[in-house]
Amino acid sequence: MQPRAIAELSTGERRAFFDRDSGVESAREDVREILPRVREEGDVAVREFSKEFDDVDVANIDVTAEAERAVEDVDDDTLAAIRDAVENVRAFHERQRPDDWREQFEDRELGRRFRPIERVGVYVPGGTAAYPSSAIMGVVPAKVAGVEHVAVATPPAEEINPVTLAAIHEAGADAVYSVGGAQAIGALAYGTETVDAVQKIVGPGNPWVTAAKAEVRGEVEIDFLAGPSEILVLADDTADPEFVAADLLAQAEHDPEASVVAVTDDAAFAEEVVDATERQLAERERAETIREVLDADASGVLVARSMPEAVLFAEEYAAEHLSIQAENDEALLDRIDNAGSVFLGPYAPVAAGDYATGTNHVLPTGGGAKVHGGLSVDEFLRSSTVQRLNRDALDDLAGTVTTLAEAEGLEAHAESVRVRLQDDADSAEDTPGDSTDDAGRAGDDA
Repeated sequence: MQPRAIAELSTGERRAFFDRDSGVESAREDVREILPRVREEGDVAVREFSKEFDDVDVANIDVTAEAERAVEDVDDDTLAAIRDAVENVRAFHERQRPDDWREQFEDRELGRRFRPIERVGVYVPGGTAAYPSSAIMGVVPAKVAGVEHVAVATPPAEEINPVTLAAIHEAGADAVYSVGGAQAIGALAYGTETVDAVQKIVGPGNPWVTAAKAEVRGEVEIDFLAGPSEILVLADDTADPEFVAADLLAQAEHDPEASVVAVTDDAAFAEEVVDATERQLAERERAETIREVLDADASGVLVARSMPEAVLFAEEYAAEHLSIQAENDEALLDRIDNAGSVFLGPYAPVAAGDYATGTNHVLPTGGGAKVHGGLSVDEFLRSSTVQRLNRDALDDLAGTVTTLAEAEGLEAHAESVRVRLQDDADSAEDTPGDSTDDAGRAGDDA
């Protein structure tokens, strides 16, 4: 990995940085074979796919009791860390809960109220690493929102990681299912003999999970299509290259498809970041995975001609994780709108947000931060508007409503207003007015 100048990137090189996708297309064909079988065959298909893809004979799909018992199987320090993370995530997300409101707008009483979705499914990845943190990030906001039934699906194993199960339980899940991949999404969406169908599915996963979420969208709601992890570090020469390197390596160890980028306006600092990255890489346990990421076209250390150019690149990149390690970090943040989660200063590593600050680590990838944010309490709520009008208020609006309704050719809409004001209209017709004849007679009398 060598520093490259942003101004000298070819069209293809720029495309590699910006055209990141969630991997849906690569898995769509497989998913379209899996989902119909889960819908039609239920638990039988779930067990067959668990054997085929996970090499596990699943006896009990429902492992809710095992999750409760897992709390006894983890050491005290790990359990304390889980509970601390749960509390921090809960505290942050409780600040997101909106209040119902009603206000007067002249004679109109208008408002908005919020109610939780009733049944939600949370996907918690497994595979090459355990992700208890993903359980916390998915379950806690749903429970804070007031979701009555939160079900978790996590891939089966000869022994599901007890830390993951304990985290699922401590986060407050109501049901836990030992099923992963596209078949898990199908089971949550359609229901099986064991798995209760839900109304919305959230949480990250591999390309098959993501493709399955794309396929069931419309029959159930989903959060968004999240792809491999990514980070962009925006740094100037006041940053510590060892910190920047450590952050790049941390995200690179997730997955060979991850993307890690550092952008700076100082060429010498870029060289220092590259050197620190190579030096630290030798000490990392997942060095092979990290090396794949560092050598990929979508990763690199880039040199901008100025900090404004670096900011423009960051805005276009719209990173899942944006780390700003620069002297004027607040000023730089003010110029950036597109980011899933922002980490300011040298002592805010992405790992802190992944586990313990309280913010959510389920975030948009592949430029998705340009149009939506990460997982939050909002994802688990639906809102209704409320309005009450008295007769005077309706009378004030009548002309606007009837005119627009008739302009749209919706005569019955207009009439639904007129019929309510008919007594007023009749009264007006019955009230004597100053007609010409009356005026004439008055003149004659005078």
